[in-house]
Amino acid sequence: MDMGPYDYRVELIDGDYAHLQRVDKPDEPRKLVARALLPAEIREGSRLHYECLEYSLLEP
Repeated sequence: MDMGPYDYRVELIDGDYAHLQRVDKPDEPRKLVARALLPAEIREGSRLHYECLEYSLLEP
């Protein structure tokens, strides 16, 4: 299991899901993540840090 650390940008919020793009690998496909697993304050354009199965907000 890959536990990071990685930084992501929220590209799109689509209902109960968010499409995340790895900052260091912009050519990789987006990662679809349930919003329930993400900080409630996220917006499109927010930056997230992922490590040990947990997401934290870097920028609003």
